[in-house]
Parts: sequence; structure tokens; C-alpha cells
Amino acid sequence: MGGYERGVVAACSYEARKYGIHSAMPMKRALQLCPHAIVTSSSRGDYSKYSRWVTEIIASKVPKFEKASIDEFYIDLTGMDKFFGVSSYAKELRELIIKETGLPISCGLSSAKFISKMATNEAKPNGFLEIPHGKEKEFLWPLGIEKINGVGKQTEQQLKNFGIYTIEDIAKTPIELMERYAGKWGEALWRKSQGIGSVEIDTEWEQKSMSHENTFDKDHTDIKFLHSELVRLTEKTAYSLREDEKLTGCITVKIRYSDFETTSRQETVDYTALDDVLIAKVKDLFNKSYQKGRPVRLLGVRFSQFIPFTMQMSLFENNVEKLNLYKAVDDIKDRYGTKSVAKAITIAFSDKKKNKNV
Repeated sequence: MGGYERGVVAACSYEARKYGIHSAMPMKRALQLCPHAIVTSSSRGDYSKYSRWVTEIIASKVPKFEKASIDEFYIDLTGMDKFFGVSSYAKELRELIIKETGLPISCGLSSAKFISKMATNEAKPNGFLEIPHGKEKEFLWPLGIEKINGVGKQTEQQLKNFGIYTIEDIAKTPIELMERYAGKWGEALWRKSQGIGSVEIDTEWEQKSMSHENTFDKDHTDIKFLHSELVRLTEKTAYSLREDEKLTGCITVKIRYSDFETTSRQETVDYTALDDVLIAKVKDLFNKSYQKGRPVRLLGVRFSQFIPFTMQMSLFENNVEKLNLYKAVDDIKDRYGTKSVAKAITIAFSDKKKNKNV
């Protein structure tokens, strides 16, 4: 589950959850709730490895899918019933992933994304639950309002104060009253209680990228200067990454020499959004690629293979204080401009730059 004094719970067993322990909870609090809990160190490399492994299997077997987080996928099997039984195909895919990776896989099959997610939660641990078309209300209505993804403790208590305890209670409450009880969220809750939800799959989750590059006014061979520029570009791109609430799983460094010969080198990394981790990898890629002594005309840094930030940083970064520090720096940049805070190494070198944002 992570460290002790300052660590957080990355993941916990169902036995531990019975004591009120949940992911992202401070480890100190978790051990207060369950003093006899067995705490093990997490391996962030394994999280990324298995996530990519599952992604590759799914990508080879289905026409459209969305990677919603490090361990959550939405799959669109529309039209496949002409060739396969959708239910049988989903079960076979789940069994294949379990066989290939050894991971426990829970799966929900339904007519809407939010119902599939709820069905998956009900199928845990390591189960399969199908909600046939036309049976959505039969599944949803007996469930408590806290089962709806996005309903937090505050909204749950607010609705219970009005006598709304189950999804059926929401369904039988006029939309006008739901909007009065829960504001703009009220209509969305009512629609969900009727089994109405999005079916759109976002297939652009991995194809997107963000990058920054700089063409110098004069060519450079000074390694210290080139490293400082890489730090500046990485810091700038990492800021954009966190603003977009994403983690990156692939880094590319671009070098263009004075004769316009251009090289690019990329490597996959454990999903992250932290400057120090990204900077170390960018420098490593540059050092592996740079032909020492050749004048450099342009440098570029690009991030790709994104997954949503959500609460998943705790799976990869044990140092929560470090993440909070970067967020605080981002807040200062938001308020006073992106140039208001910079690392010392990037200030030490001055050069009239022509920036190109891609």
C-alpha cells in the first residue's frame, strides 16, 4: 500500500476496505483503522507495464476502445453482434486478458458507459455482470444513490436530507425538484436514474500529444546551455500536462543540427506528470542521441500516450509533498504568468529565442 508516515494507499484488498480503507488515504490513517494491515511497497513500473499489456490485448481484439485510466477501459462492441454474440465475445476477451496477464479482471456490459461502470463495480472482485437492454432500471433502481459515479459524500447527504436514498427515489422525483435539490447536477442524476447515458467512446486518448520546441538565433554546442534549454522546455510542457490533468507515458526529444539534419528519440516511461522525473528522462534521451561537438540549431520535447490524471498519481509517485509543490508552483504561474517561476538552471543562461509551440 505504499510508505508509512507520509505515504498514501495506492491500492488495497477487499478485506482492508471493510475497515474503511480506500485508495489515496494517508497511510497513517489507514493503519489507525486497521493496525494489523499488511503494508507492502508499490512498484510503479509494474502498474505501467501491466496497463500497456492489457491495452495491447484490447487493441488487437476490438474495433473501438477508450482508456479511461491506468486500469479502466470502455469498449464499443456495436455491430459485432452480426458476427459474434456480444456477451460471449466480452466474456472471452475478459478470460483472454486474465489468462495472458494473470490479473483479476472485472467487467460490466450494458447499453451506456455509466451503467457499465456501475455493473463493473458490482461485479468486483474478478466478476462479469451483464445488464441486458431494457433491464437498466431493474438493475439501477434498487441501488443506493452513492453507487452513482460522481456522487460524493456531500451530495449523498444533501439528497438524503430530502428523503432520496435510492436511484429509484431519484427516478420518481420530478426533474424540477432534482434541480432544486442538486443544482445543475440534478438533471444529470435524473437522466441516469432512467438509464439514459453516453455511449460515445473517446478514441483519441492516446493519439494526442503536446510539445514545445525552440529554434536558436545561433547554433550551440555548450552542453550546459543545451541541458538548461531542455529543462525549460520540459518544465513548460509538464505545466501544460498538469493543466490538462493528464499523465504521460511516452517522451520524445528532438534535435536539429546546424545542417538541418534532424533526429528524434523516444522511450516509454512509467506514467507521470512530475518535473524531476520528466527532466531526468529528457536529459537521458538527449545524452543518448546527441553527437558531441555538433552545433545544435533546435531542441524539442514532446509528451504522448496520455491517460487521465484522476487520482492515479498516488499509484506512481510516493512523494505526495512533491506533487503538491508542483501544483503550488502551477497556481503561481496561473496567477502571475508562466514566466513568474523558473528553475535556476534556466535563468543562468540567456539567449534570444524564437519559440515554436506545436
